[in-house]
Amino acid sequence: MLSERRLQVLRAIVQDYVGTEEPVGSKALTERHALGVSPATVRNDMAALEEEGFIAQPHTSAGRIPTDKGYRLFVDKLAGVKPMTGPERRAIQNFLEGAVDLDDVVARTVRLLAQLTRQVAVVQYPSLTRSTVRHVELLSLAPARLMLVLITDTGRVEQRMVDCPAPFGETAVADLRARLNSRVAGRRFTDVPTLVEDLPDAFEAEDRGTVSTVLSTLLETLVEENEERLMIGGTANLTRFGHDFPLTIRPVLEALEEQVVLLKLLGEAKDAGVTVRIGHENAHEGLNSTSVVSVGYGSGGEAVAKLGVVGPTRMDYPGTMGAVRAVARYVGQILAES
Repeated sequence: MLSERRLQVLRAIVQDYVGTEEPVGSKALTERHALGVSPATVRNDMAALEEEGFIAQPHTSAGRIPTDKGYRLFVDKLAGVKPMTGPERRAIQNFLEGAVDLDDVVARTVRLLAQLTRQVAVVQYPSLTRSTVRHVELLSLAPARLMLVLITDTGRVEQRMVDCPAPFGETAVADLRARLNSRVAGRRFTDVPTLVEDLPDAFEAEDRGTVSTVLSTLLETLVEENEERLMIGGTANLTRFGHDFPLTIRPVLEALEEQVVLLKLLGEAKDAGVTVRIGHENAHEGLNSTSVVSVGYGSGGEAVAKLGVVGPTRMDYPGTMGAVRAVARYVGQILAES
């Protein structure tokens, strides 16, 4: 374990390097921070931190910079989450409240996160496997043609046309709509198949074929929408950090184009708390020089998806963690109210 003083020295090195982009020397540290010890003592502490792999010397006769291991200790032990100011919180709320539908919520969230953190923002659409049914609407378009509209608790709306095997009257449509909603409204998507399996038996023999067709369309919709979607924004922000990427920015940009990589980066939605992956903790090689800060969001107490940012390891972790957490909270509120 590092002594309290060495932890303070490490904290000062991280803060200075993030703030100035310059390797940090012992003289500058003692001038900028009230460490209460001489530059010689700070030099000894820095030598110990370097030996243990928390800081490194980028080139001869320069100061030191934090390593992935140093940033990890900083995030776990030394960095609090920086709360947003009142005006910042109001700005977030006002911007997100203008959204007209789920696509707009996601698009605004991406733009907001990219602006607040000046990093690349990634927002996953709410997963239907973790969603519940708010309402199922059935509309008669022709004697043997219906429109099925599925509305989820997170505001997703899915529409499907249903060609019925026989004419299906308005009374039967109203009856099916009422019976369907009484069984599935407020229930998890994953529960729906068992909840409706015996529904055709409640109808006259001549209507059962149509009821079965409607149900199979509903179940297909649940399966189809199971694939994960996400939106990304602020990629241009990476160009401001050219010198933070050892060789070139291209591997980072290529990794960001792969949806599977991004979904893995964000992690499981059930891990709702703020998670920080630093440098080589990211399995994808192209992202070894980046850090990812992500958090779950959702309506009610449960996370239905993740959002986060990707940037260089030289990142303002307390500020980024605060922004990501605040935005997730407001998105959750908007989904709950929508």
